[in-house]
Amino acid sequence: MTTEARKPIISDRLARKFRLGSGLIIFVFVIMHLANHSLGLISLSVADHAQHWFMAVWRNPVGTVLLYGALIVHILLVLRMLYKRRTLVMPAGEAFQIVTGLLVPVLLIDHIIGTRILHDIYGYQDNYRAIVHSLWITSPANGVRQAVVLVVVWIHGCIGIHFWLRYRSWYTAIAPLMLSFAIVLPVLALLGFAAMGRTVSHEAAQNDERGFRGGYYSDMRSYGEAGSIPGRQMVSAIWPYRVGFYGAFSASIISLFAFRTHRRLRERQHQFAVRYAGGEVVHAPRGFTVLEASRLGGIPHYSVCGGKGQCSTCRVQIIEGADNLPPPEALEQKTLNRIGATPDVRLACQLRPTGNVSVLPLLTPMAESNIPVYSQTASPGREREIVVFFCDLRHFTTLTESRLPFDIVFLLNRYFAIVGRIIESNGGRMDKFIGDGAMALFGLRTTPQEANRQALKAAAEIIREIGKLGEELAVELSVPLEVVVGLHTGLAVVGSMGYGNVKNVTAIGDTVNVASRLESVAKEFSRALVFSEPVATLSGIDIAGIESREIAVRGRGEPLRVYIVPKEESGRFA
Repeated sequence: MTTEARKPIISDRLARKFRLGSGLIIFVFVIMHLANHSLGLISLSVADHAQHWFMAVWRNPVGTVLLYGALIVHILLVLRMLYKRRTLVMPAGEAFQIVTGLLVPVLLIDHIIGTRILHDIYGYQDNYRAIVHSLWITSPANGVRQAVVLVVVWIHGCIGIHFWLRYRSWYTAIAPLMLSFAIVLPVLALLGFAAMGRTVSHEAAQNDERGFRGGYYSDMRSYGEAGSIPGRQMVSAIWPYRVGFYGAFSASIISLFAFRTHRRLRERQHQFAVRYAGGEVVHAPRGFTVLEASRLGGIPHYSVCGGKGQCSTCRVQIIEGADNLPPPEALEQKTLNRIGATPDVRLACQLRPTGNVSVLPLLTPMAESNIPVYSQTASPGREREIVVFFCDLRHFTTLTESRLPFDIVFLLNRYFAIVGRIIESNGGRMDKFIGDGAMALFGLRTTPQEANRQALKAAAEIIREIGKLGEELAVELSVPLEVVVGLHTGLAVVGSMGYGNVKNVTAIGDTVNVASRLESVAKEFSRALVFSEPVATLSGIDIAGIESREIAVRGRGEPLRVYIVPKEESGRFA
């Protein structure tokens, strides 16, 4: 029976949940530990007092099983994930997270032995005074190593949290606060450790001490409260634990690569071919996904979510070999249903052919761009909930009929300056200027609710300022200077798009099309502002007395309710 035919003991989706859950438990422990270190900035005694509460949470039977169980489960599931990966080629961020994660056990083994093992077996009192004395005075090299462990563990955890939350619509709004917390906490912890180190050094200098009761990694004359244990005897006592822990971890890494090598040799006899629309053919072992086959063959293939089935950018159309495909699993089917995919469309990151197949990637990087397979540049963007803003000058053709080209440039620059300044001052991002029109995006760095309020406020201010500009130039203009604005909110793909050096962050999708249509509706009804019902709902504005209509929008099955605001009433949103 081949590997791909066996029923897995634990599904990939369940494994990811367990890996995430165990990682969160460890991350909570690390946060509490660093916070305890930070209290050293107040005093050593305060940190020692807080440690009693910290120990109460994690040194009881439940806390011990929870913490060390989470640590073991997390390591085992990471090794499982590395085994199941058919290629170790991956994005730099993901590779960095895995490498730092594998470094953590290596760096923590001595710390665990020097505190928990000695505490449980020999009665070693691992209070802050003893630990800081050992790491700051007796063995500074170990102190440096512990500082490195702290940074590595924290960075690994923060990357994991970022990968977990990055596609949540609300994550962008709190990301700056989380980044600040991620920077400040380890810095405070290191400063607290340094402050406690200076305190212990000062006490040692005053007492003219040459040793310290209770330290570890040292050659102390005596040790612990349970009895007197010479330093060399202590080293001999903990040596079997060090050999056991380091040996077990080393054996697991060696076994991982041994099993991968064995699988690769065995699977050479069971390969399938993926033929691409451009004529390329990649032979891959059975069990590979189509996305992994693309990476194996060096063929650029979009995958914004990193191959986790959380987006549809890797989707392919099946040209031949549909009989050699297993049915979609729940995760893949959910994504396919969301995008309304036809039966011949599958997600490359989830599709594991059992035989030869011909595919057409539906989102393919341009060949001339030579984009690395895993670079961020290769990403077409990600889905975000944003507000799309369109504005345009009315009667622009009439305005320019009898004017000199330089006069038109002057007028447009005045108009663009007003629009750009107000958009940016209200938290929006200018996307592009198109003739006498402009497009802007709101919500890239804030919540959808706040973005809608910002967009309405910007629209009201632009209408007012363009009105003032029209009054200023009234003598020179043949018709009044008026602007129309269309606003719509919803999901859109936001990313860097373009060619060569001409690239900018923009948005595409139904939300953009509807916003453009609402700007046209404003012209049709001779009104200054038209916004959709979702904008009204999310912004929480008072819509009493505002004219509303239902309009047909191309590509939408149902009519869309919109609110139509004349110039005189637009000021209520400013």
